[in-house]
Amino acid sequence: MTDAAETEQHGYITDKAKYLARLRRIEGQTRGIQRMVDEEQYCIDILTQISALTSALESVALGLLDDHITHCVVDAAVRGGDEAEAKLKEASDAIARLVRS
Repeated sequence: MTDAAETEQHGYITDKAKYLARLRRIEGQTRGIQRMVDEEQYCIDILTQISALTSALESVALGLLDDHITHCVVDAAVRGGDEAEAKLKEASDAIARLVRS
């Protein structure tokens, strides 16, 4: 018998390639910042790149959150019950973490 969580597809699955490409660019940005520090580049230039990296990560996070709400949370809400409440709480907690960061 398979668990529903094992067979259920995540909301981001249709955009998986897009997310992976964006995360690879972010990884490259991170390496670039490391290189800037290693090369002792100007502080403000490094901070500018860190700001761009932070924005890129926030964009990925918001996209994943949107996919989670429009797929996982909506699907659970349609089914109702404890699962719906759990998914809503999970989404609310994720939003709170994003707002605090």
